[in-house]
Amino acid sequence: MIITKEIIIILLAVLTVCLIGFKKYIWFISLGYGFSISIIGIMNLVLFRNNMNIALVISSIILILYGLRLGGFLAYRELKVSTYNKKMKTEISDGKNMPFFAKIMLWITCALLYLLMTSPVIYRFINNDTIDNCFIIGMIITVTGIIIESVSDLQKNKSKKKNPNRFCDSGLFKIVRCPNYLGELIIWLGVFISGFTTLNGIGQWIVAIIGFLGIVYIMFSGARRLELRQDRTYKDSVEYKNYIKKTPILIPFIPLYSVKKHKWLVG
Repeated sequence: MIITKEIIIILLAVLTVCLIGFKKYIWFISLGYGFSISIIGIMNLVLFRNNMNIALVISSIILILYGLRLGGFLAYRELKVSTYNKKMKTEISDGKNMPFFAKIMLWITCALLYLLMTSPVIYRFINNDTIDNCFIIGMIITVTGIIIESVSDLQKNKSKKKNPNRFCDSGLFKIVRCPNYLGELIIWLGVFISGFTTLNGIGQWIVAIIGFLGIVYIMFSGARRLELRQDRTYKDSVEYKNYIKKTPILIPFIPLYSVKKHKWLVG
């Protein structure tokens, strides 16, 4: 089955968390994202508690901690980092003029995407599967992604505190220009791989593939937005121009240095 009562309950929980986006629409894809992943982990523990196993515990804890870290970091940045807020006021609309129907569609779309992204983990418990090699490999990859994302966030914060008006090119930023987005891709690649041996039937595979491709699209869209913003901010910097010529934008060792010409990346 593609849809079960557990999936419906989890979707309702995610929709509830994502209501925060009606306060500020960008929160659908920031705070709503992080805290939705946490609630999915919590709901897994609650809904599948009668079939409790090590796979359920490990994956749920990883999702909970990941979501709380990301949601907490984004909340801190939104509420406490004045330089970020000043910059975002000129970059992102406050959404006050966004039609209510458009907000409804964004709310539902985001909630569905978060559910699809985590579906390989959810289907493992629906299908009554426990730990196996694919699950272990997938979770190791996911934890690696979380570490990369967390370290890159810390490195960028440290760099901005030292020099708020300069781009960050230290630490992981020497390898790619968007290591936090790279971390996200690795996280969800791991989740996707963890479900390889448990996805049952073409329907479950389609759901999982759509979820993974969805987050890949969003990360490349985010990289494009960042590239356009940094091009405007540092257009007179020779250091910046040299940096972007030699540092891939998202994937290490792949000579993809720019995605700004790809206007279809508008997520």
